[in-house]
Amino acid sequence: MNDLILMQVNFGFNTASLIGFVQIIFAVAYILAMIILLIQRARRLETFSLILYVFQTIIIPIFLLTSGLILVFHGWRLDPILQFMQFLVTVLIIYLCIKDIVINGGYRNR
Repeated sequence: MNDLILMQVNFGFNTASLIGFVQIIFAVAYILAMIILLIQRARRLETFSLILYVFQTIIIPIFLLTSGLILVFHGWRLDPILQFMQFLVTVLIIYLCIKDIVINGGYRNR
């Protein structure tokens, strides 16, 4: 009566899966970096700026983790042009996040 039913998970190792892994790793790194920066700068920020940074610190990793997990498990279904589009969007998001971290780190020295 206690039968174990195993579902098949389609997992392909292709460009979309690699992009998904990059998004997952970057989401974890981004949340850690932003928490460190917010701890250092929390007293110097205005209330509205602090709220925006906290919102950004929570939302961006959630989006990246969700997108990364979808790409890891269902990326094999994407056409090459959609994989390229995901690559471009990932590069854009990572660039903007790194720029934000670098700018926040630069203001710390002032």
